[in-house]
Amino acid sequence: RGRFNSVWMGAATIAIALAIAMWPGGERPPGSGAREAHLPFGPTEQAYAQKIQIENLGLSRAENFLNQEITTLAGRLTNSGNLPISNVELTVEFSDELGQVVLRESRAVFNTGVPKLAPGGRRDFEVSFEHIPSSWNIHQPTVRVSGILFTSDKE
Repeated sequence: RGRFNSVWMGAATIAIALAIAMWPGGERPPGSGAREAHLPFGPTEQAYAQKIQIENLGLSRAENFLNQEITTLAGRLTNSGNLPISNVELTVEFSDELGQVVLRESRAVFNTGVPKLAPGGRRDFEVSFEHIPSSWNIHQPTVRVSGILFTSDKE
């Protein structure tokens, strides 16, 4: 009877650990999940994108508790324009040795509830990637603004 209880407890522990690991958003940092909707990027946003500087980019790699390798891109956005911004979407492209894109992902970089990025303001960001193809050339990816959500008058 004691052995049966040990086996049962072991199975239950594994099941709970798997449920936590598989739970949507359970282990991902904010902004790391695949997005379904994109931020606006019409003519106004495209023109304003030139006024958003992407600076101090850096990559780091680490292993999570499931022994999965996570690659994190960190940097700083500067709003050198004259409009306040609620969020910015960045498209990140990882390439192979031939310069071909092996992974392209777009992510909004600010969490909801974060104060607007005022004109002249700067804000650090961090985006994590769980599955980068092994053909990636290990060089810094290309990063560009691909969406902007301006602050509404009510905020």
